Amino acid sequence: MTAASTARTDALRALTIPSELLPSDGRFGSGPSRVRDAQMEALSSVSRTVMGTSHRQAPVKQVVARVRQGLAELFSLPEGYEVVLGNGGSTAFWDVAAYGLIEKRSQHLVLGEFSQKFAAETAGAPHLAEPEVIRAEPGSCPAPRVSEDVDAYAWPHNETSTGVMVPVARPEGAREDQLVLVDATSVAGAAQVDVSATDAYYFAPQKAFASDGGLWLAILSPAAIERAERLGTAEDRWIPSFLSLTAAIDNSRKDQTLNTPAVATLVLMAEQIEWMLSQGGLAWADSRTRTTSGMLQAWAERRGEITPFVADPAARSQVVTTLDVDDSIDATAITSVLRSHGVVDIEPYRKLGRNQLRIATFPAVDEQDVAALIAVLDHVLDRSADAVS
Repeated sequence: MTAASTARTDALRALTIPSELLPSDGRFGSGPSRVRDAQMEALSSVSRTVMGTSHRQAPVKQVVARVRQGLAELFSLPEGYEVVLGNGGSTAFWDVAAYGLIEKRSQHLVLGEFSQKFAAETAGAPHLAEPEVIRAEPGSCPAPRVSEDVDAYAWPHNETSTGVMVPVARPEGAREDQLVLVDATSVAGAAQVDVSATDAYYFAPQKAFASDGGLWLAILSPAAIERAERLGTAEDRWIPSFLSLTAAIDNSRKDQTLNTPAVATLVLMAEQIEWMLSQGGLAWADSRTRTTSGMLQAWAERRGEITPFVADPAARSQVVTTLDVDDSIDATAITSVLRSHGVVDIEPYRKLGRNQLRIATFPAVDEQDVAALIAVLDHVLDRSADAVS
């Protein structure tokens, strides 16, 4: 580090940000995401009717029904598709899929940390063949290719670690018996999608749905349900009961989960889904996240010290914006001074190891707060530069 960059780092850490510049809500994390005050108020209002009560009884089952029915409306579910949920997050669903949806071999697009994890799960499964893996450098977007000897194609709709979005469409020429499994953890509910192009569009509640972790949710096609039922009764496949997709399907149809769920998570999620629907549904959420992420990309274009990490504009995420910071500026000093002023969770993904900002723009993040964040970043960068000029 040069003397100039050291001086700028010291100047950054000593800065005070005027309170009038700060956003009204300083949470810009890529997950868990900000939770709206109205959701917390709703949780408080039902604390005596659903919290600390049986999840097999009507009050909690009604909350699960709100979630399932709300998602069915939000995603305009095609005929025969079902909303299924189970205990554990998307990490648990990778195991569920390895047991209950992948018959022999899968193909994976790997473009970052989370897509790599699902590929590693299937590679380590003793009952499955070595998966076919199509890799791309972090920050770039690969495409699936038709392969005769796979029975499932898997990729993330949005790679949270790098801020890359991958199109959701069935691979051209894929057979009807080849399933499409899309990890939508960080973008479900924030971007338009045709779920009929998938057989499992799965996600967790702590991103666009502004809730807490502990659950996985999946929109399953009739083909996925049929395969789960067939594999679930196969004599040559042992499936742990906790990871049984058929058990999750059966329980979901009763508006419950196999084991006790995080009830507060369900309440928060139900409130968020209904709020999104009242705003205009998925079309509204898609428009808002395009606008807010676009504001950050436009800001990066006018700041010489900032470069969008994802070079191809078409591959840039609507919900996770990754911005490289010039090596002469310590990005950790930027995030540190912002954190001390209540603007939090804009650090890069730790394993990516870049001098970077990573800023989430889920539907609960409004344009005014993004504009305020940009003003804060301008203030910090300009004042620190002035201090060493």
